[in-house]
Amino acid sequence: MKYGMLLTVLLYEVVLIGGIAWWLARKEKGQKHKEGDFALGGRSLPVSVVAVTMALTVLGTAHILGVFEMTWYMGAAAVWFSLGHVILLVVVCLSTGLWVRRMGVTTVPEILEMFFGPGVRILVSCVMAGVIFGILTLETQGIGIIISSMSGWGITQGAMVGGVLGVLYVVLAGIKEIGWVNVVNAIIMYTGVVLATVYIAFNLPGASYDGVADYYTRQDQDFMLSIWGNSEIFLTFVLGTVIAVVFSSSISQMLLQTAMSAKSEGTVRKALWIAAPVNGLFGVFAVILALTAKSIPEFHALGPKQAATTMLVEMLPPWLSSLLLASFLGAILSTFAMTCLTPATIFSNDIYKRFFKPKATEAELTRITRIVIIALALVAIGVASYLPPILAAVSWLLAWLIPVFWVVMFGFFWKRSWLAAQINLVISWVANSVWSFTSLPAYLGMEGMPNSYITLGCTLFVGVICNLIFTGERGYFRSNEYLEKISLLKKSDYSDKKAQA
Repeated sequence: MKYGMLLTVLLYEVVLIGGIAWWLARKEKGQKHKEGDFALGGRSLPVSVVAVTMALTVLGTAHILGVFEMTWYMGAAAVWFSLGHVILLVVVCLSTGLWVRRMGVTTVPEILEMFFGPGVRILVSCVMAGVIFGILTLETQGIGIIISSMSGWGITQGAMVGGVLGVLYVVLAGIKEIGWVNVVNAIIMYTGVVLATVYIAFNLPGASYDGVADYYTRQDQDFMLSIWGNSEIFLTFVLGTVIAVVFSSSISQMLLQTAMSAKSEGTVRKALWIAAPVNGLFGVFAVILALTAKSIPEFHALGPKQAATTMLVEMLPPWLSSLLLASFLGAILSTFAMTCLTPATIFSNDIYKRFFKPKATEAELTRITRIVIIALALVAIGVASYLPPILAAVSWLLAWLIPVFWVVMFGFFWKRSWLAAQINLVISWVANSVWSFTSLPAYLGMEGMPNSYITLGCTLFVGVICNLIFTGERGYFRSNEYLEKISLLKKSDYSDKKAQA
């Protein structure tokens, strides 16, 4: 047990979170609160905050501990979980993120109501909130693993302590607090992971990673050293992960809420050049560290969930391991905070305000959102103790949002038919569940087929057929209402530029 390290890490997080919250309170003292201040930061976040928050929102347990765990079985091909998120960030910053900012919505399900009516909105609200909550339980597990590696406590006890920090991360000042804490954590995280990777190399036999490569060669596992893996890994994990990530998270409230909070569409575009490298490069370091931990007998014996983190605690000097684990914990807490905030935002806006109290004030919505955040965190701490495989669970969860992405795309570009949307969503969700919880894959001899393939194929087939059969309004981007809105925005932008001149 290294209680000194644990106390240092926890003190760092408490001081950083409390300090940012105090600074924001001082900065905004006496200012009039804008609509959506807590959940959307008054739609005023700058490029640096938007970029880093996007990067860290999807760089949590799955990127750190999940990649550590999956590298154990698949080797360097696990880096595709990070590379898939780089593609995702390109899609968001150049399309869906711009669209939600332009439309001025607070939640993604609002778009579903605009296109397909209130029934589809409530259906997607419930499913999307459930998916994000599932990811929240995995983030809670990650917090528990990080704290367990420093303290020797059980993962559940570590999750309890970390859950308190996660709630503080968001509940004090909302998305502004998350964003500015993320900026500090991102700087420290990259400093720590680069120094740790170099330090461990110099402390390996030969002062390099050559011995790690030799280990896998002796084990006749050369595929572990290639980002392409072998044919089976590439066709199942690599392609399946990229499909699941790109066609789900690009329409998820979890990532798009940051785009909704940006100062402008230009802010979202510029954020890509920071968010993509911050997110993508991290996977390279994670894979190197995980391959190294597996090759060392004393850490190999600990298994995939704790080998890499324990190696970092044992091999690095205390100051560096504290720095690195604090930054890992900060990255996971960032995702934890967003996975608390986004379903709470969906509940307060799409359920509470939409169906129970349409005239709810901003203060009331903030209070409801805070209550739901705390409730979600408490439940997640309990669920996290079941310890499902992290990346496998994430892949199953993300498959639920693939139909939502394509239904929205049909609504933007082709046709807005509420009947086609409902049939497509329900059939695709049923197919995802059948593929996961029945013996159908084994019966067909397709056990390794990812859920993302099945869900994508189903939603495209059913979506095209239903939109051909059923009537509906033309796609939003071809509608008169959108063309008029764009015309007004151009006139307003021209007036602003003229006034500035």
